[in-house]
Amino acid sequence: MLPLAEIQLLLRHAVVTGDAAGIAPLLTGGLHAEKRLAIHQRHYETSLVNALLEKFPATAWLVGTTFMIGAARRFVREYPPKVPCIAEYGVGFPEFLAQSPANVPLPYLGGFAELEWHVGSVAIAVDQPAVALQEFYSVVPADLPNITLRLQGGVRYFQASWPVDELMKLYLTDTAPGRFQFEPADVWIEVRGARGEFRINRLDAAEYTFRKTVLEGRPIGDAAERAMDANAAFDPGHALTELIAGGLVTALSRRAQGEEP
Repeated sequence: MLPLAEIQLLLRHAVVTGDAAGIAPLLTGGLHAEKRLAIHQRHYETSLVNALLEKFPATAWLVGTTFMIGAARRFVREYPPKVPCIAEYGVGFPEFLAQSPANVPLPYLGGFAELEWHVGSVAIAVDQPAVALQEFYSVVPADLPNITLRLQGGVRYFQASWPVDELMKLYLTDTAPGRFQFEPADVWIEVRGARGEFRINRLDAAEYTFRKTVLEGRPIGDAAERAMDANAAFDPGHALTELIAGGLVTALSRRAQGEEP
């Protein structure tokens, strides 16, 4: 008899890939054990496909249900879950769509799906108490560049080469304009949400760089330098004030000299 761990791996392989050759000799009970296993195989695929459809309804609206189901099935076969929480499944689906040969007529599909993933992620977040501007008054100005900030959990930043936020607004408002011109354009997007609500904000390149760098845990000074590389006229003080006034900062700490974030 094989060890339990090896049997479990064979069973997992059979369910995930559909190849039951390894586990078939170990199946018992009745004349058609393989058919009973097939039920579990179908349930596995169907449950994950349905999970993707539920997480990406806007993407299905854009490409059609038939296309979406086919893409979801391919994704499930090629990328089985790696974590037990199904709520985390699908993070790689936008990139999968972007790289799919069937995506050639829709080069913006991956970016649109990524926006939808971020919307779903931030909408289930819970806001933490925000840091007030007065808390920065005790910071010595010379120390400010070494300060790192923690932002709300329900905030994401990403860049797209198409204005996918405009498409998302059409979906969310259920509008169908008589004419919609859609051309490639770099956009820098902030998605903010909590407790079932969200907002999609378009930023300029410098502000996006500043906020994204702060979110990554880099000090304010680093974020300011990167932002000014994007736009020499960028005002770090104003950007920091806007970040705080927006309730996005939940904690601040000083990075020690030479310490990596």
